[in-house]
Amino acid sequence: MNQQQDQLATLHEIRSIMDRSSRFISLSGLSGVAAGVSALIGAAVVKWYLVAHQINYRQDAGLNLTREAILYIVSVAALVFILALCSAAYFTARNARKSKHRVWDSKTERMLVNLFIPLAAGGIFCAILLYHDLLYLVAPVMLIFYGCALLNASKYTLSDIRYLGLCEITIGLLASFFVSYGLVAWTVGFGLLHIVYGTLVYFKYER
Repeated sequence: MNQQQDQLATLHEIRSIMDRSSRFISLSGLSGVAAGVSALIGAAVVKWYLVAHQINYRQDAGLNLTREAILYIVSVAALVFILALCSAAYFTARNARKSKHRVWDSKTERMLVNLFIPLAAGGIFCAILLYHDLLYLVAPVMLIFYGCALLNASKYTLSDIRYLGLCEITIGLLASFFVSYGLVAWTVGFGLLHIVYGTLVYFKYER
């Protein structure tokens, strides 16, 4: 009986080693927290702009925004995306050095390729929606494509990202029906969920 248990333990260890060797495991939970905080700040800035210009997003559903307002919101979203990328790169590189892993290798490349293909498709689709003045669908589409990107990349990194992706898709689909809550959905999806996910991953793998 003990011999059988030892064999099972050995098989489990071998499987764990093989899994780590085929996945990018240096992704830091702190990068998720930083991305979430950046999104919350971005949402607060957008909300301040809408209030200052007496625009009620819940009532207008993004239909009556001026070109200036659209440009402002898109600029804030782009800045949040850049900040999230920079924080992810910084904390992930720091975590890799701490764990004595390489930051860039074939695993990193596979993960990024599978992440950015759905992101690029979603970005292009959002630009098409803006071109056709369908701004109220941009927030849901961003959440849905981002969730798909996380699901696609989860095969090559921490499996926990899969659950974050499913949550993002769910919120995006709900926001597609309740379009007047697009900003709220964006705040929850990119802000709160990232903070919760990042905190859980940090305490699970990095403490």
